[in-house]
Amino acid sequence: MSKRINAKYKIDRRMGENIWGRPKSPVNRREYGPGEHGQRRRSKLSDFGLQLRAKQKLKGHYGNIAEKQFKAIYKEAARIKGDTGENLIGLLECRLDAIVYRSKFVPTVFSARQFVNHGHVKVNGQRVNIPSYRCKVGDVIEIKESSRQLPMVMEASQSSERDTPDYINVDHGKMSAEFTQVPVLADVPYPVIMEPNLVVEFYSR
Repeated sequence: MSKRINAKYKIDRRMGENIWGRPKSPVNRREYGPGEHGQRRRSKLSDFGLQLRAKQKLKGHYGNIAEKQFKAIYKEAARIKGDTGENLIGLLECRLDAIVYRSKFVPTVFSARQFVNHGHVKVNGQRVNIPSYRCKVGDVIEIKESSRQLPMVMEASQSSERDTPDYINVDHGKMSAEFTQVPVLADVPYPVIMEPNLVVEFYSR
């Protein structure tokens, strides 16, 4: 479970943006940062500050991935042929916890990580309990039959809060989803603007 699970909305307030697009986000009511100095006027960020902020926002959106793990994903994206920023987005969206979240099997990316950890998810018929497991195009992700009636799963699948993206074919009747293609930035339904190019600049310094 993420160490941020109990304070996840602090990420929203620090960024000043509702990075998951949730109605419960405190940013909807208070756009300033947390803490006693949160209401001070924000100074203009330097280039480094903008790059750092872009990295924190993208990392936070996926459940505040540990820095060591996030940097390893970046390094792999840089090794792959093509645009590093687009590769980074593709690798993040291939994560099992991200697909479980995008498929609306759970309400948040944090609960997706916990859900996978607890063994509720199968990939191609085999139970996988590693949230960072990398899915391939054509993989079928399904909720274990005994877990399909959990209130959290039922509520998330029926929620109108967000839509499932085109690169995942979801059947909520069978509680299964097929990962049909590795997405690019324009395909991913981020509720805020993500800037992977700035993340690349941050790590390229």
